[in-house]
Amino acid sequence: MFSPDTYRWLADAVLGLHVAVVLFIVLGLAAIFCGAWRGWGWVRGWTFRLAHLGAIVYVAAQAWLGVACPLTVLESWLRFQARQGVYQRGFIEDWLQRLLYWQAPPWAFVLLYTAFAAVVMLAWWRVPPGRAGFSRAGKTGTA
Repeated sequence: MFSPDTYRWLADAVLGLHVAVVLFIVLGLAAIFCGAWRGWGWVRGWTFRLAHLGAIVYVAAQAWLGVACPLTVLESWLRFQARQGVYQRGFIEDWLQRLLYWQAPPWAFVLLYTAFAAVVMLAWWRVPPGRAGFSRAGKTGTA
């Protein structure tokens, strides 16, 4: 349907999206705690918080169920369609893949994702959506 170059470009775009999702989950948690301390109101917005919680719960559920990430599956399929070999990656693509795809047993990812999801849920208690400052259990105040 498309040329191999088009499939490669699409695979690179999916890889970039995948990295963006990972950064949203990881940096989003840091932003929640930092933003509560600094008084940033947007970190308590329901849309942001529900999207953040939903993303990590989805990732953790996939790990528990042993289901491959749809972005990984799509990227792999696109790379197959592009007839890419392992060593035909560009510099940025190579480093993005090193950042994203770690070699570890499946149980390690289940543990990592579950622990991260637990910390995100802790953030809902410590920095509840819709209020300024930390919860009653921590520091209170505004910027």
